[in-house]
Amino acid sequence: MPVIEHDGAPVWRRRTTGARLVRWFGWLLGLAVFLVCWQRISAATTWFFVWDAPRIAGDIWDRATPPRWEYITRLGRPIWDTINIATMGTLIALCLAVPVAFLAARNTTPSALFVRPLALLVIVATRSINSLIWALLLIAIIGPGVFAGVIAIAIRSIGFCAKLLYEAIEEIDRAQVEAITATGASRWQIMAYGIAPQIMPAFAGIAVFRWDINIRESTVLGLVGAGGIGLQLSASLNVLAWPQVSLILLVILAAVVIGEWVSAKVRGAII
Repeated sequence: MPVIEHDGAPVWRRRTTGARLVRWFGWLLGLAVFLVCWQRISAATTWFFVWDAPRIAGDIWDRATPPRWEYITRLGRPIWDTINIATMGTLIALCLAVPVAFLAARNTTPSALFVRPLALLVIVATRSINSLIWALLLIAIIGPGVFAGVIAIAIRSIGFCAKLLYEAIEEIDRAQVEAITATGASRWQIMAYGIAPQIMPAFAGIAVFRWDINIRESTVLGLVGAGGIGLQLSASLNVLAWPQVSLILLVILAAVVIGEWVSAKVRGAII
């Protein structure tokens, strides 16, 4: 902390005068940006609907309760499709993410100059686009249905799984790898016996964690025609069948809670 002399006695201050001015200027700049953004948002907002939102929400709540319980017999197949979309998408993503992760890790990539940047590009590209956007693109290419949802979830998950996995590869104990290398093992043997055993706990945790996330994401893919229970939700919303909507939301909540419970149990067993 700088020392400033005042009446012959040292005074300790956390920041200099210049640092305090820069700090205040930053706060004022942030406030100005906030006010400009708020002004633009306000100009584009119909505030009558905002103030009327509590009444509309109450009206929808009255229409949606009680849920139409007899409709649950038609939700078995859609929720099963949703679970399959999440599971199959996660498995495909893991199969593709493993080689991408090895190509992206500094200590396993064949070329840090050419191959690693391409692997990192794949990771960034697949993580940057939301699964709903992938689903829209795939529906235009291969048509609506569960298959489009599976591929959308898989593409979205590749970057997530590969990023965490290649970070785990870079953090391995090099002593084990050097010991296996000293025996004259080939490159594939080094990966199989020196690297893979060290990253298997991380790999299992990543797989379960991503499956848990995909359960949530797959529930809404049906809104764009990619199958699953979201398709039933979209159909019910289109005809304003609010009792069906409330039941579908309860089923989705139950599926997410069960998926979270299974994920927590499996991660606890692994760790």
